[in-house]
Amino acid sequence: MKYDCLIVDDEQALSQSTSEYFNMFDVRAAWVDSADACRAFLKENDVNLGGDSGFVLCKELRETTNIPILFISARGGDDDVLLALNIGGDDYITKPYSLNILLAKVKAVLKRTEGGAAAQPITFGAFKLDLAAGRLYKNGEPVPLKTMEYKLLSYLAQSRGRVVPKEEIFERVWGDTITSDGTLNVHIRHLREKIEEDPGDPVFITTVWGTGYLFS
Repeated sequence: MKYDCLIVDDEQALSQSTSEYFNMFDVRAAWVDSADACRAFLKENDVNLGGDSGFVLCKELRETTNIPILFISARGGDDDVLLALNIGGDDYITKPYSLNILLAKVKAVLKRTEGGAAAQPITFGAFKLDLAAGRLYKNGEPVPLKTMEYKLLSYLAQSRGRVVPKEEIFERVWGDTITSDGTLNVHIRHLREKIEEDPGDPVFITTVWGTGYLFS
């Protein structure tokens, strides 16, 4: 069976009910209760967990895959959220959560990652953004981007020359209007670190204060 979503949480009753809810709405979900079980599941099917933490597992997964990773945790402090996003998480949801909102976020992520658009590459400076292949290159060499970094860069680049409001980015890139400014700011910073000569004085992605971002 091909799955759309794997839930990893040591709260077994919550994991099972969430999985069953997703399956009712055509998101094929499974659940496991530990990091080791997650590893075994992923091998077979090629933030507090039993064993390793969700942070450790996320860092490990990011070394080999760009699959979307959503953190769900009872810990909602800024430090935890920033850590999760800095190590490659695509979003951070605090418990208790609404099943219908969580389902909407998962569906939005699945829709975003269904494949690349058949469009002409976009070049800027030494970079080429290959929209068909879903890859970024610098002087012909691939630049590794996480899933949301690529989605964000792709949308901004295809909107080049106009100011893109934050609300539009939330809706068109994240697929909802619930995403926080902090999440967007972290992903913008990561992109700048990879494409700007001086991330503190950006040339390609500039901030239009109070409105959004401009890709030049």
